[in-house]
Amino acid sequence: MRLSQYLLPTVKETPADAEIASHQLMLRAGMIRRIAAGIYTYLPFGLRAVRKVEQIVREEMDRAGALELLMPMVIPAELWQESGRWQQYGRELLRLKDRKDAEFCLGPTHEEVITDVVRGTVKSYRQLPLNLYQIQGKFRDEIRPRFGLMRGREFIMKDAYSFDLDSAGADSAYERMYLAYQRIFKRCGLQFRAVEADTGNIGGSSSHEFMVLAASGEDAIVSCDSCDYAANVEKAQVRLPAGPRPAATQALELVATPGRKTVEEVAAFLGIELWRLVKTLLLQTDSGERLAVLLRGDHSLNTIKLCRLLGCQQVQLLDEAEVQQLSGAPAGFAGPLGLACRIIADRELSLLADFVVGANQADHHYRGVNLERDLQIGEFADLRQAQAGDGCPRCAGHLQAWRGIEVGHVFKLGTKYSEALGATVLNAEGREEPLVMGCYGIGIGRTVASAIEQNHDENGIIFPMPIAPYQVLIVLLNPKEDAAREAAQQLYDQLLQAGVEVLFDDRDERPGSKFKDADLLGIPMRVTVGGRSLKEGVIEVQARADGQQWRLTQAETADWLCCQVRQALAES
Repeated sequence: MRLSQYLLPTVKETPADAEIASHQLMLRAGMIRRIAAGIYTYLPFGLRAVRKVEQIVREEMDRAGALELLMPMVIPAELWQESGRWQQYGRELLRLKDRKDAEFCLGPTHEEVITDVVRGTVKSYRQLPLNLYQIQGKFRDEIRPRFGLMRGREFIMKDAYSFDLDSAGADSAYERMYLAYQRIFKRCGLQFRAVEADTGNIGGSSSHEFMVLAASGEDAIVSCDSCDYAANVEKAQVRLPAGPRPAATQALELVATPGRKTVEEVAAFLGIELWRLVKTLLLQTDSGERLAVLLRGDHSLNTIKLCRLLGCQQVQLLDEAEVQQLSGAPAGFAGPLGLACRIIADRELSLLADFVVGANQADHHYRGVNLERDLQIGEFADLRQAQAGDGCPRCAGHLQAWRGIEVGHVFKLGTKYSEALGATVLNAEGREEPLVMGCYGIGIGRTVASAIEQNHDENGIIFPMPIAPYQVLIVLLNPKEDAAREAAQQLYDQLLQAGVEVLFDDRDERPGSKFKDADLLGIPMRVTVGGRSLKEGVIEVQARADGQQWRLTQAETADWLCCQVRQALAES
């Protein structure tokens, strides 16, 4: 493709509304253009990268035995009402009505649709196992779309769904998809980790997220420094410290803490370590139940773990008036002693002695609090957020903290949707059995953005060869020089004939401008034709990733580049 005939609106200045590198560079490199909040047009250069990821995904899904289909983006409300998610999903589900006032939604995910397809077509265990996938647009009405393709409202997604007769078959399907995802992201040239994750709105018994490691990632993950354990912090467990609880050495004492409301202020005022102060969080569930959660002062509550324990969808902190009503004290001074509500403590409190809590009196705390003697707690659970330095739950190692970008998610759905929608098959004995399902998603555009987030420098993008929009960029320094133009054209024709994807910068622009665009676009191999080197009978080639340079004769350049491209693709 000749750049003089190509729609590639590069931008020199960083757009003011672009916060992270991938968003900035995709706009500057002419890959995408915003049409509304969280909604983008893919321009030709960007679409080529998207198609590269799609092709890798298709190849690996087909290799794993999945079959491609295409489902509608507009879904009738009846299907979502059957599953119960019409009421549960919340405002991210964009609802609409047609001219007959029938209700529909724009599909954020397609569990209901695929289950409806299968319940109408699969009747016998002999038709199993089955895995169906699509690559299609989705819409989720994000409250705060941001970061370009990282958190858009409309996005391209690969979603696959497996159907099996029993849990053993479903586990096997899950493992095949897990391995396929590892191959996909490795082929895309990404550094990633598969981590245990919460199942969220999709539901099911267990799931793994595939996280691209990047400092700009929205998700916090932890992994062990000694074994392969890794998890999203929403899901991560920690090893309970060893040893018995120390004996009590202090008497219970009411102490004045005037104006000290935060754990940091109280600990500093009393001259104690933060972990010796126990904070009392007063919360309410979506069903209206009020409760207190006790945590060490240096720990944070994991609301996902708490909701899972309580069997609720969400919890929220009580407001100041509600705290005063329940505890008898202003916010910041609530404590568990004498508190008339359900109390749940993080399990690490079972190892504490001589700690400090709020006194349920303004400007006062209790010091020297000890379990059983002063405070009876009937419920202990793993409620806190994991953090760097915690003990690994699987071995004697310790957890490290990372930032990650979720690019894929695999779920064991079980029979949640098949039972709700009546998707059953006859087993070998002629009895009806609900299908056991799995669900597997990949964000296609987000994968491209994540690759840029992980592969860039101050000058622009550094595309991994497998997903680069083009493999080679030919920069013709001066189109008015006959010898240079003819040499560049000959190389261009040779590479195209060999099947190499080439972008030919034949524009009548200054060399400096062309080189800046070359760095910005991030095409793996740059070939410079013209100037003193051509007079010497050589052509200059430079790798975008590490800046390595080669000087090759005109006769050998095309074959050498073909070998480099093939080798890079073979290694991916």
